[in-house]
Amino acid sequence: MNLLKYREIFITKMMVSKNLDMKSIKAYTSDLNHLIDFTNGKVTQESIMSYIQYLTQTYKDTTVTRKLITIKMFLRFIEEETKWTNPLDKYKIKIKKEKRLPKTIPVKDVSKLLDYMYDNLNQTTTSFAYFQAVRDLCIIDLLLSTGMRIAEVSNLKLEDIITSERVLLVHGKGKKQRLLYISSLETWNNLKTWLSIRKKLKVNHDYLFVNKFHDTLSIYGIENIFTKYRDKSEISPSATPHYLRHTFATNLLANGADLRSVQELLGHSSISTTEIYTEVNTVRKKIVLKKYNLRNKLTRNS
Repeated sequence: MNLLKYREIFITKMMVSKNLDMKSIKAYTSDLNHLIDFTNGKVTQESIMSYIQYLTQTYKDTTVTRKLITIKMFLRFIEEETKWTNPLDKYKIKIKKEKRLPKTIPVKDVSKLLDYMYDNLNQTTTSFAYFQAVRDLCIIDLLLSTGMRIAEVSNLKLEDIITSERVLLVHGKGKKQRLLYISSLETWNNLKTWLSIRKKLKVNHDYLFVNKFHDTLSIYGIENIFTKYRDKSEISPSATPHYLRHTFATNLLANGADLRSVQELLGHSSISTTEIYTEVNTVRKKIVLKKYNLRNKLTRNS
């Protein structure tokens, strides 16, 4: 059986039937190449089980789960195309996921980060430094104020800004769209300042954020921008741009927002994904424990 041949047909089918983006296609291709390399192209019950054992001993559970989904889909596809017997038909493989809590940035550190960025903006002495400072502040502020993913910020176009409503049209995962209102006037003003600068640049595309060469600013560019200001403002060195998304969601819930609304704002397809943020919200837990914990009443007489 020529697995490489079926790999190409499978990838093409996924592209057409599921309308996947290039990032997803690359992930599918990488997973299948890994499987084929490990098994030397000979997919048997023994080689598959050996591969799964290797995965569970080598990778994080999230990576193993993703690879297993790809493998199952691929083998099922081959089974449908040929008279070949799927070696996984007799097995139900479940990977127990560790429930990891989302990591956030303390409010005082968020303030520290923004204060540094404003100070940096006010101290710029060249037009290029000003260009960078305004753009960077706008990006970090949008991540914090809207909870967008960095890929969503990178993909924003001028046409996605509904100025009259102070709303952004966000293109999320699975090509799902959602509207996000910019509630902070300060964030909106930072965006308008960036737009006024961008208008003067010679840019031959419609993407909102650009690098120093006026090309589209990639997700890696946004990660580098965050890392730069994270280090300079001396907040947690382990923080990533995604921490801002977690911080956004956790504080919404802590301040009384309902779970369904937060799900829609984050663009989660399932509310179970959003529910994990309730675990990070310690405000509600403190109130319950202070009010109802038996131990609070058991005091010693000295």
